[in-house]
This record gives sequence, C-alpha cells and structure tokens, in this order.
Amino acid sequence: MERLSTKRTGWRAYVGATLVACSCVLISACGLLPDEVDETAGWSANKLYVEAKDALDTGDFTRAVKLYEKLEARYPFGRYAQQAQIDTAYANYKDGETAAAIAAVDRFIQLHPNHPNIDYAYYLKGLINFNDNLGFLGRFSGQDLSERDPKAARAAYDAFNVLTTRYPDSKYTPDAALRMQYIVNALAQHEVHAARYYYRRGAYVAAANRAQQALRDYDKAPALEEALYLMVKSYDALGMTDLRDDARRVLDKNFPDSDFIRYGARQVDRPWWKFWGPSNP
Repeated sequence: MERLSTKRTGWRAYVGATLVACSCVLISACGLLPDEVDETAGWSANKLYVEAKDALDTGDFTRAVKLYEKLEARYPFGRYAQQAQIDTAYANYKDGETAAAIAAVDRFIQLHPNHPNIDYAYYLKGLINFNDNLGFLGRFSGQDLSERDPKAARAAYDAFNVLTTRYPDSKYTPDAALRMQYIVNALAQHEVHAARYYYRRGAYVAAANRAQQALRDYDKAPALEEALYLMVKSYDALGMTDLRDDARRVLDKNFPDSDFIRYGARQVDRPWWKFWGPSNP
C-alpha cells in the first residue's frame, strides 16, 4: 500500500510539473503573437472624418461612432472635433443607442452653446426622444397607455420648445412645431386613456379627475372630445347631475357633431394618431 501511495504521489507531481511547463510555453507563445492592428494608426484628422462620414452614409453606424470617437480623442482641438461630437450623437441615434445619443447631444449643447448648428442639436435631441417613445406616440399594442411612461414625450417637447422659442427662423422649426402639436395630443390622450381605464373599472371619481386633467393641461387637443365624454359618463354614474349637465353643455358647444355622443363607447376605439402629426422619420 505504501508503494502504491508513493507511485500516486510521484504521478501527481509529474502531471503538475507538466501543466506548469505547458502554461509557461503558452504564455511565452502569447508574447510572440502580434498585437491587434489598429488600421487607423497614423490617420490624419481629415482621413478619420472622411472614413467616419462614409460609414455614416452607408449605414455602418457602429463603425462611424468608433471613428468619430477616435477623431475626437486624437484631435480634440481640430476643426473636425466639434462636428464629430454632433455626428456621434446622430450615429448613435441611428444605431438605436438612445442613451448614448442623448448623452452625446447634451455634451455638445453644454460645450458649444453658441455653435452655428446649435439649433440642429436641439432638434436632434427632440427627435431622439420623440422616436424613443414611438410606442407611446403611435405603435399601440394591447398594453393600456395609462401604464406607459410619457417621460420621453415630455423631453422631446422640451427640446423642440427650446428650438422654436430661441431659433424661430431655423429650418428645423416648422417640423419641430408639428411634432410639438403631435406630442401635446399624445400627452392629452395619455390622460384620456387613464380616464377610460378607471371608468371601465367603475372608478368614476378617478376617471373624471383624469379627464379633467387633460382639459386643464392640453387646451385644444383633439383628445379633449373623449375627455369631455368620459366626464359626462362618469358624473352620470356618480349621480352628479349638475356636473354631468355642465360637461355635456361644454361637449355640445365645442363638438356639436361628436361621434362619442352619437355612437357611445364604440367610438373610443378610433385611432387618435390619425388626427394629425408628422410621418415617422
């Protein structure tokens, strides 16, 4: 038994020594392998910018971002650096990297508040947020909109509002104004969907309050027709006849041919986004 144990011990020592030797050989071999070649080594700022722009134009947004970042890192004070910053935001946006795109455009706005293209920066920021919340703005699924977060829609509105207020003559202002109008109705409809949600569950006080919130915050939005209708129905269910009649008078005055009154609950399935709004970019 002692001889067998001794043999096993010797075998284990042999295997261990062999593994150590192999590891040393592998480590040494790794040192012989060439480092990863950076194809951009030695490129000028112009070369980096041209290659990044070409990648952007051909839809290779990931490569474009990498090249723009290299350009800014190597030539931070060159004439291409500022353009690279805003182009990085756009490339990230097109690549679906929303957080990175917003971070890049915010950085550009902070560093270059007087840049000749600052109006475009605000437009791009609005556009990024606008499309980030397309599910809220136009691609409805079975999920009730009262469960969705309108944060991106509000952020888009704020960016477009800065653009239209500070730079009314910008070529981007007309489109931004249309999108703001679209967002207002989306936010109003968000309140109306919540009101409808509560109404269908018998929470009539909550339904009336959310409908009233839409009336208070989003004047002239098309969604207000349904908001008034829900107020009429909610107050009627609560037995508040005076408030019901007041809401009905407002509805009749502003929407004398209301389909909600004519067809009732069936009308609430009408796709609201067809009222107005720009096509999806």
